Amino acid sequence: MAFALRRRGPSKFERASDGSMTLIEHVRELRNRLFWASVGILVGFGVGLWLAKRVRGLLQQPYCNLPGSTVNGKCQFTQLGPADVLLLDLKIALWVGLIIAAPIWLYQLWAFIAPGLHRHERKYAYIFTALAAPLFVAGAVLAYFVVAKGLEFLVGLAGEDVTNTLEITRYISFVTNMILMFGVAFEFPLVVLMLNFVGIASGRRLLSWWRVAVFVFFAFSAIVTPTPDPFGMTALAICLCALYFAAVGVAMINDRRRGRGKEVYAGLDDDEISPLNLEPEPVTAGERVDTVGPIETPDAIAAPRPIDRRYDDMT
Repeated sequence: MAFALRRRGPSKFERASDGSMTLIEHVRELRNRLFWASVGILVGFGVGLWLAKRVRGLLQQPYCNLPGSTVNGKCQFTQLGPADVLLLDLKIALWVGLIIAAPIWLYQLWAFIAPGLHRHERKYAYIFTALAAPLFVAGAVLAYFVVAKGLEFLVGLAGEDVTNTLEITRYISFVTNMILMFGVAFEFPLVVLMLNFVGIASGRRLLSWWRVAVFVFFAFSAIVTPTPDPFGMTALAICLCALYFAAVGVAMINDRRRGRGKEVYAGLDDDEISPLNLEPEPVTAGERVDTVGPIETPDAIAAPRPIDRRYDDMT
């Protein structure tokens, strides 16, 4: 018995009369984008395996530069489990692979989202993406130097009667968490610019919040820096304050370019009564209308005259 395979007609989900992409086409495109993004991450992971030991040595360098951390000329760490270093190298390789393959999976993500955005939204996305990467790298570099100074203080607290031998996985987690927190903190100016570009907060209002912003920056820096000395905390807080004021300056330029603040009610508070500078016109009596004669209608038909008859006249 022979069977003939015949493709059925398009379903209601596959029909698009306006020429736009259908639901099934969106799902297929998402599948293709995820596939190529996964391939890029897999290739980056392979490169990360080759660079894992070098990256781990770079992360170990702040501790290895401290006096007393080397034994027989080698920097010593402790491994609690037999597979801890192997799993750590795999984790480092994955992070390195994500960074190396970032142009691939970011492009796939952008190619899937961009068709649904307007032209000005695409322009803003390009600007924010171009600023996000350098800001994150700047925060990561600052975190690397803060960790080096912080370890010198923390290790010195142990005293001379204590041998410092750090556990490798906890140490790497400490360094990478610091780098991640500093990098994310440096993205805060982009949030400020986003609030201004979408019209939620003007540049003047952002500038009026500078006291709160400075307090929050110093409090955040005091929490995330590993040392109680004021140097690392002050360095991070000053960088965040400088980025905030730079973002406020850009927001004011954007407000001036868009003409914000020149509206009629721009200088009024939310609960303030707006002034009405209007001169009322005098009201006079209108002309008298005579309704005795026939009334002109649109069809130029005169209205019938009233009947000369009383209501009780039955004859």
